[in-house]
Amino acid sequence: MRNLKLSYHVEVQATAQLMGAQYLLIAENGLVMVVSSRGLAWLDPKLCQVNEENLLLAEGYLPSDGTGHFVAIQDLPEAEAVCVATTSGDVLLYNISTAQVECVGSVESGLVDMVWSPDQEIVVLATGQKTLILMNKDFDPITEVSLDPEDFGEAKFITLGWGKKETQFQGSAGKKAAFQKQQEKLFASPLDDEKVRISWRGDGQYFVVSSVCPATGARKLRVWSREGVLQSTSEAIVGLEHPLCWKPSGSLIASTQRKPNKHDVIFFERNGLAHGEFTLPFGKDRVLVKEMFWNSDSSILALWLEDQEPSADEQATDEAEYCYIQLWTVNNYHWYLKQSLCWDKRGNRRVAAFCWDPERARKLHVLHADGTYVAFEWQWVTDVSCAGGEKDDSSVAVIDGDRLLVTPFRFLVVPPPMAAWQALLPGPAMQVAFCPQRESPSDLAVLITDGRLLIYRHGPDQADPTIFCNAVNGFRKLISTPVLAGTFRLEGTMEGRRSASDLHQLTWLGGDSFMALSTAPSSTSSILLHLVAEACCTGQEHEGSLLIRSQIEVEGFVISLTYCAKTGSVLLQLLDGRLLHYNPVDERLCPWKDGFGKPVEFSQPCIKVELASYKDEEVVLGLSEKSKLFIDNCEVISNCSSFALHDNFLMVCTHTHLLRCLEWHGSETGILDVDMPKEEVTRKLERGSRIVTAVSGDTKVVLQMPRGNLETIHPRPLVLAQIGRWLDKLMFKEAFDCTRKQRVNLNFIYDYNPKAFLDNVEMFLQQIVSVTRINLFLTELRDEDVMSTMYSFVSSASSSTRNTATCKRDIVCDQLRLAMERMDSKRYFLAILTALVKRSHPDIEAALQHVHLLREQLEQTVQSEHPEEGRHLEGKSVGAEEALKYLLFLVDVNELYEHALGTYDLQLALMVAEKSQKDPKEYLPVLNELKQMDEHYRRYTIDHHLGRHRKALVHLRNCGPGQFPMLLNLAQEKNLFQEALKFYPHDSSEYQELSKGYAEKLGEQGHLEEAGLVLARCGLWHSALEAFQSAGSWQLALSAAARLSFSSDGIARLARSLAVKLKEQRRYTNAACVLDQYAGDYEAAVVVLIEGHAWEEALRLVHKYSRLDLVETHLMPALLEACAEQLLVLQAWRVQFERHRWRLTVVREKREQVDIDSPGHIETGLSCDQYSDVESNLSSLKSHYTQSNSRISGRSSKNRRKAERKKLSLKEGSANEELALLNALSTLACDADKATDEIGSLLRMLVLFSHEGEACELQETLSDMLGFMETSVADIWSPNNLASHRPIIGPDSTANSIAAAIHAGRDRTRSHEELELCAAPKMRKNVKWKLEILESQASK
Repeated sequence: MRNLKLSYHVEVQATAQLMGAQYLLIAENGLVMVVSSRGLAWLDPKLCQVNEENLLLAEGYLPSDGTGHFVAIQDLPEAEAVCVATTSGDVLLYNISTAQVECVGSVESGLVDMVWSPDQEIVVLATGQKTLILMNKDFDPITEVSLDPEDFGEAKFITLGWGKKETQFQGSAGKKAAFQKQQEKLFASPLDDEKVRISWRGDGQYFVVSSVCPATGARKLRVWSREGVLQSTSEAIVGLEHPLCWKPSGSLIASTQRKPNKHDVIFFERNGLAHGEFTLPFGKDRVLVKEMFWNSDSSILALWLEDQEPSADEQATDEAEYCYIQLWTVNNYHWYLKQSLCWDKRGNRRVAAFCWDPERARKLHVLHADGTYVAFEWQWVTDVSCAGGEKDDSSVAVIDGDRLLVTPFRFLVVPPPMAAWQALLPGPAMQVAFCPQRESPSDLAVLITDGRLLIYRHGPDQADPTIFCNAVNGFRKLISTPVLAGTFRLEGTMEGRRSASDLHQLTWLGGDSFMALSTAPSSTSSILLHLVAEACCTGQEHEGSLLIRSQIEVEGFVISLTYCAKTGSVLLQLLDGRLLHYNPVDERLCPWKDGFGKPVEFSQPCIKVELASYKDEEVVLGLSEKSKLFIDNCEVISNCSSFALHDNFLMVCTHTHLLRCLEWHGSETGILDVDMPKEEVTRKLERGSRIVTAVSGDTKVVLQMPRGNLETIHPRPLVLAQIGRWLDKLMFKEAFDCTRKQRVNLNFIYDYNPKAFLDNVEMFLQQIVSVTRINLFLTELRDEDVMSTMYSFVSSASSSTRNTATCKRDIVCDQLRLAMERMDSKRYFLAILTALVKRSHPDIEAALQHVHLLREQLEQTVQSEHPEEGRHLEGKSVGAEEALKYLLFLVDVNELYEHALGTYDLQLALMVAEKSQKDPKEYLPVLNELKQMDEHYRRYTIDHHLGRHRKALVHLRNCGPGQFPMLLNLAQEKNLFQEALKFYPHDSSEYQELSKGYAEKLGEQGHLEEAGLVLARCGLWHSALEAFQSAGSWQLALSAAARLSFSSDGIARLARSLAVKLKEQRRYTNAACVLDQYAGDYEAAVVVLIEGHAWEEALRLVHKYSRLDLVETHLMPALLEACAEQLLVLQAWRVQFERHRWRLTVVREKREQVDIDSPGHIETGLSCDQYSDVESNLSSLKSHYTQSNSRISGRSSKNRRKAERKKLSLKEGSANEELALLNALSTLACDADKATDEIGSLLRMLVLFSHEGEACELQETLSDMLGFMETSVADIWSPNNLASHRPIIGPDSTANSIAAAIHAGRDRTRSHEELELCAAPKMRKNVKWKLEILESQASK
């Protein structure tokens, strides 16, 4: 879908030194070498200077009379020389630096052709004796072979005889006809020059030779290897001509064939078989193809053709004869004529030589017979309408000779080489320009080779015989075709230019105004032309005039011309990357500046330049030949293959085969997130895809694949942006259709702007006419806000208008349901059911109730006096049967049946059951039995069956006192005592029975105190006392005893019993209080306090009751015994801690030694080869431990605890010994830290009774041990020692650390408990337990 657009051309006026040229050569330094019979001439196109060298004449290698001819010429950059071959057989080397000529060899029979290999390692010489000589770059012979060998070559085809003529039935001719050989008449073209042609393949492995076979007189192609071995010979082709060129990419060999009725360019494969052709747009004897050349990237085939002079038999005419250079390209297996350059053959402007530039793939050098040199450089462009807006149909025009193929991609996508419509032109087209005005975006102008400008406009349906629509009969025509509005010829002078065919970069400004460029001869400046098309209104003339309104000379070559219709600005890009701004109104030319006032200049010339306008700011986008995308002065993307503007988006295709949709923001770079695009704004493409057009105001992006076929995609950002625009305009129907077609989540319609949706619910229903679509919308609803999750990259409504409620489904369903009930509840009945069922908590009962009411209404209407109205109503609205079937589609039938039962409407339940797959023997007996029951008991039975036990309890209460036993049993089974107690007063027998059952249930659950409270609440104090006593609630138990009027002895006995219970619960202080205050046994209370180590409280009671003898008999012995026990415990802890610490050191040293000695140990990191093992090891470990965890999860809780104990075994050599030691050390440190509270109280009592020595020893022992443990904890749990227990994958992990951990054996995933062991125990430092008097005494 691309055309060749002339970027610029250079012309050097005719000079005598360049006349009579035979060959044209482009040197490595950019100079042009011209070889003529007079010698060599060098041309510098930049300076327009010519330097002539006649050394070949001086040395005598060419005759002085000018009759000498060259065979070939080749530039040799490595040798800094030019190799020249002459017809006399001399091979000459012309040294460029010394300007000396050397004859390196001579062939007596003469030379007819010489071609060097692309790598310039081998040269092939065709001699006058019909031989080929292969030599290396030092001109040492490799081999010499015959030019016309008889064998086929090494690639000769092997056949098995299947399908041979000898095996076929010959009919009446008989068997002998199968063996008769027909003599084919083969001949060469009468216009063949009978010269030998040689062409190399691009990789230099093979070359092809075209020569006339002396045996048959016809041309044949023979393919040779670079070693001089024949590979294949072409099949016999009648009329094969002399032009020959092997495609550099190596796929095809091009030549020409003159057939009886046409003139073709034919292609061959390396095996000699023909492979396709195309026909030249001339008569069979009209032109002669003199030469053909592929450009360096194999994308363009250039043909040099000349009109033939009429023969003696033909009558001479006055028609001009031309010579042509045509540029052909192939796409989707069709050959397009993209450019046709023609000159008058009879004058001195005929072509003498031409060639492609070896470095610039689309640059062509042409030398005319009069010595005029012209260089053309084209660029690939896609000519697409550029007006924008919804009226722009995104038409793309493709040039194919004298046919213009146009397809409006907004309406249809037609794969090339077909098109929606085509215009037959009076001559080959050169350029196409679309009108930029939004009123007529599909109008176009075409410039053809004879300089005429054709303007096609769309208007009322008119027939134009030159316009052909490709619609087939029987199909509706979707597009309008234009008509030819006028033909215009250039009038006036253009600074010495000869014709309008020299115009390039044609740009339509709108109306009848155009801009174009031309180049001044022998100058490096361009001429900017402002043209106006003026129709002719007089006489019979149908052609108008193209007048030059103004012309400005621009210093430098202008390579692109871009117009922005919105601002009226014209942008000019120069060859050096500078950008100029031209205002057509005041005709001023100045540097282009960005929004900050800085001049914009590309670092390299761009092959595509676009002007974008955003918020009254113009931004320049340029794509260079090296795939760099510029926005003003910034390079934003370095691998861009194509781009297109689409409303607020920039569509970019990259060489990584991605389509990136970048939102237009008008910032400094104009793009959002260029460097880090989100996954949602990119799309993978086929390799080599490029953008043809992005349809404005639509979601369509048309891509062309490398082979030429088209693909249409709808990128997600464009789709969502278009839906958003429709929602902003409250066009819900279009938005809904697009979401369904493009598979966008329907929640987008609401989440884009919740407030606007809720305010226009009725409009939404009016536009979405189909109830089925409304149901689809409701079923897709979910509480997730897709604008913040799925489509977070889309700009939506402001946060102030968004509804952040979590019950989105309920809000939308309720609002839609209310609106549908207001508008027409009968029409939207199914949608109302959907709105009830699809809430966050489905209201199935309400939906069933709607169905029930509908059935009753229909029955009442049918049974009324107007049955016709009932039938009309039933036909207009949804029937109960249909509604029920629809509910069964939304809800599981079993669930719906249970909900129908839950409505207590047995008829409705029967309707649901009949629509299900249930067996009538299952549900009919049940329904009949329910029908015979009392109302309340039936409801109880239904609720009990459905598991609604609280409702069942209520209905059972309504059945009367006779059903109390069932109520009590139900409360006991389902633990519904609290609900049941609400039904009866506190003084009723039912309340007491329920309270007893409730207390019994609480007692079984271990809530004895609460059981006592329940019993006490209903007056059962004896039972309550037992519950309080069992629970150890001594205050409540003594209160209950007082309520029961216990005697003092009874209170004492109860207190002693409570004291025993409290001692079992290790509540020594409470037990002492009960014995002291209620049993009157203060001595027993003192004993209990001493047993519980409550030293201060025991001392208080001793002094309260003046029993100092208890100090000597009970308190002092207990203090000394406790001190001795604490010393023993502390000493044992110290020994155990030291032993575990020593063992931990040994274990860690062994582990480190094993890591060093292991083969997988790596000191300085892993090699690149070892990195690849990390992922496979991790995946295998993951599967291993997944299976292990699955086995562990199946164990019982007892076995799991047993497994945990085994895991942390302190047995030497166990797998987790280090973790077990860490656990033991942590436990000892925590126990020692907690012991400070109890030992602090003990120290105070020892000092009080003058046992400073024991107290000092105890304090010093504990203090030393705590200090030792604190120091050890810091060392044991240091980061270096715990490195092996850290998780190998985490926020601080690297590739080196993960790989090293795996090779070291630390590849197991640590559990949460193991990670907790890696944390150091926390020891309190602000607890004051020491006595200062003991510290000073210890220091002494």
